[in-house]
Order: sequence, then structure tokens, then C-alpha cells
Amino acid sequence: MRIHGKVAVIAVCFGVFLLLYFWGGNAADDPLPRELRRDVAPKFAPRASTGVGVRPEQPPGGRKRPRAINRGASVNVKSKPQSRIAVRPVMRRARAEEFMHLAVVACGNRLDETLAMVKSALLFSLKKIKFHIFAEDPLAPQFEERLNQWPRSVSAMFRYAVYPITFSVGNADEWKKLFKPCAAQRLFLPVILKDVDSLLYVDTDVLFLRPMDDIWGLLKSFNGTQLAAMAPEHEVPKIGWYSRFARHPFYGVTGVNSGVMLMNLTRIRSTLFKNSMIPSGLSWEDLLHPLYQKYKNHITWGDQDLLNIIFHYNPECLYIFPCQWNYRPDHCMYGSNCKGAEEEGVSILHGNRGVYHDDKQPAFKVVYDAIRDFPFEDNMFQSLFYPIQTKFLDTVNTLCGRIPQVFLKQIEKTMKKVFEERVIQHVRPHK
Repeated sequence: MRIHGKVAVIAVCFGVFLLLYFWGGNAADDPLPRELRRDVAPKFAPRASTGVGVRPEQPPGGRKRPRAINRGASVNVKSKPQSRIAVRPVMRRARAEEFMHLAVVACGNRLDETLAMVKSALLFSLKKIKFHIFAEDPLAPQFEERLNQWPRSVSAMFRYAVYPITFSVGNADEWKKLFKPCAAQRLFLPVILKDVDSLLYVDTDVLFLRPMDDIWGLLKSFNGTQLAAMAPEHEVPKIGWYSRFARHPFYGVTGVNSGVMLMNLTRIRSTLFKNSMIPSGLSWEDLLHPLYQKYKNHITWGDQDLLNIIFHYNPECLYIFPCQWNYRPDHCMYGSNCKGAEEEGVSILHGNRGVYHDDKQPAFKVVYDAIRDFPFEDNMFQSLFYPIQTKFLDTVNTLCGRIPQVFLKQIEKTMKKVFEERVIQHVRPHK
């Protein structure tokens, strides 16, 4: 009996020992408490890559297990399987902000006109913009003063830099007088803005009626040889200027208009351009002055003519975008001859011939006055679209005003798009 009693006691003790052993082992595999889980983070967080996606940064010598931290107390998680540790999501580092780049050259009395252009780009665009403003010395402080007065909500949408008028080769006075004051500055943008990859150049008398994002997106449509994009000077050869009067080579059948010019500056800087002066190609900077010297007695439209000559000899380098991206009085004063604008509406309005400031084409002036006078923080439908729509009634008997849908279609569409992007998406409740 004594032996049986001892065996029974030993069996009971052994059973208790096994019970404690298994209970302790299961407890070791329980998830971390909620208070601890909130503070567990992997040692190596992902970083943004230079491409579209985001890839995690791999530590040297293989991936290490995460280290748990709990308000200063060390926790040993070495014995726990990594897959069982709950970790909080890691915030990815934000990628460097992307800006679209827009350049303009302003001299003389072009301050207000240029500011109206800048304003139109900001009203309708979605992505942020970096403005490169080339201006005569008296205008530079005026640009800074006026731009710095705009509301903070608007200032958050752009950055700007003001540059002096400079020409890297040739006689500066000759370049300044080539056509309109300082217009030839645009030829030197690839040389001056060496840190800018791509750029949209516009004349001061341009107004955006559609997000700049859309024309900026055309850069992706360039093939392997294209490095710039412009619209035709005209759609109808028999009434086009170049096809009737030019005394120098020009691009295609009707030439191109340089008032709106999209450029891949990196490609321009690295290309040797064919020309009529020497058998071998010339870089952009080396080409400009000899070209001007050869043709200066035969060109009428200054820098635009020089661009036509360059792309006459290098047509594979030019991408042609439709006329609605550079809609001018020429497209309506001889009858409507821009089919793209009739179908989609005007995307960029180019008020050359001074039509924003006289009564020759009041349809253009109505749009310019409305954008110039629009208070930034007002409702765009009430204080911009409806006034334009109403004032267009007074222009229906004019050459360009008789087709109001061409001017109004894209504005209305763009306002709806901007409203959806900036307002509706911000107030929509999260699911």
C-alpha cells in the first residue's frame, strides 16, 4: 500500500507539472497586448523610389526581424514567430512634390496681361505649377508685389522665379528688337534653365480654359525623336501666312505658331540639329546666332520664323498638337476653320493682334476681362462662367462671337472637373 501511495503521489505531481508546462507554452504564443501592438514598428521603413511605385529599402545582409519598443521598456520577441507579431502600418515617405513648369517672357506694358495668364493657369489646373517669369528690370519687383498679394489658398498652388532678360550669344540689343520686345528670349530657355527637364512656354496674351495638366500630358505622346510641340500657324494653306508670303524655309505646309510651345529641354540640349550652313549638326545654342545672321533680312515674325526654319530641317523633332491648344483670331475671323475647337471647345485662347485690348474681336476680350477681374475666392460658376455667358450675347453678331459654344464649352467642362477634384472629393465621407 505504501508503494502504491508513493506511485500515486508521483503520478499526480507529474500530471501537475505537464499541465503547467503546456499552459505556459500556450501563453507564450498569445498575441501581444493591444497597448504593445500599437508601438511595434519594423526597423527598416519603405522609401519612395524614383519610379511610379514604392519599394521597401532592404537592409544590408538580409532582412532583420522587427524590434519591439514599449515606452522605454525592452521586450524580447526573439522566440516568437515573426508572422504572429502584429505591427502597425508604416507611413511611407512622401515623394518629392511634382511641379509642371511654365515659362513666359514679359517686357513693356505686359504686366497685367501676364498676370491674367498666370491666374487662368491656376484657376483651372490640378497639379502645382512652377512659373519661370523672364522680365525687364522695372517689371520684376511689380511681379513679386502682385503675386505675393494673392490669397494663401492660391499661393499654395504655385511657386515662381523672376529672371532678367539675357542672351548667351550674339548682340543683346539685336535679339531684343528681333520682333516684339524680348520675345526672342524664348529661344534661350534650354540654355538658361539647365536644371529643368520639360517646360511649357506661352506668350503673355494666352489664357488657359482647360487644365494645364492636359497639355503637359502630351509630353508622354512624344516619340523617340520628338523634343518640342506646337500647333500649325493655319489650317487652310490658301489663307495661311507662311504658305503665301514666307521668304525662308518653314515647317510643313502652313508653318507653326510658337505662342504655345511644349519643350523637352533635356532632349533639346542633347540634340545636334541639321541645318543649311554646315554638313554636320549644331547644338541648339551654337545654332541660334548663325541662323539669325543668315536669315535676318528675310524673317518677319522674328523668333517664330527661326523656329520654323529649325524644324523645316528637323521635322522628325516636332510634335504637332491640334489648333484648339492655340486658338487665335485667325481661326474665326475668316470663318471657323478649327474643327477641334468646334468639337471640344477652345483649350488655350491666344489673343494675338491685341484683341484683348480693343473692340475688333469682342469675344476674346469678354473672356480676358472676366478672368482678369475674377476674385479668386468667389464661386467660379457665378462670378466667371455666367458673366462670360451673358456678355457673349453682345458678341453674336461679330465674326468670332457667332460661335459662342467654341469659347464656352471647355470652360464649363473644366469648371465642373475642377469642382469635382477640389471640392467634392474633399468633402465626400470616407467609407
